[in-house]
Amino acid sequence: MVTIDATCSLESFRKFVILSTCNSFIPESYLEDYEVFPERETSPGLIYVEAADKVTLKKIRDMTFVNAKEVLGIIYSSKSGNTNLKWRQIRRNSGKVTGEASTNTLVNLTEAGVITQEWVQNYLRKKSEEEQQQIKTRELTN
Repeated sequence: MVTIDATCSLESFRKFVILSTCNSFIPESYLEDYEVFPERETSPGLIYVEAADKVTLKKIRDMTFVNAKEVLGIIYSSKSGNTNLKWRQIRRNSGKVTGEASTNTLVNLTEAGVITQEWVQNYLRKKSEEEQQQIKTRELTN
């Protein structure tokens, strides 16, 4: 699991949710409309959009598409339960993503622009340094 703590736009997180859940069947008009978000009621796999104004548009498969204005937050959890992320508004359409993500989720987060390739490389380098430090500590204590 990878701990995520990054700032990103609402649109980037929206793209991530779509890439991760319904990219193959979302109607083109919904894909192009930045106010349309997918939601899912089942758990694990819950996706919830908290907004000042929200209207249900259409249900396709297990996804309900909503038109949301003034989005305050989005809760995303994968069906596998390995990823649990929250986007919280900081200012207008800018927000902060926090939570735990699987390594597979990193691909969609990067593709959507939630995190950068540089962020992933820094994370991997930091983890590698931590592992090296743990090995040295074990060698010294044995």
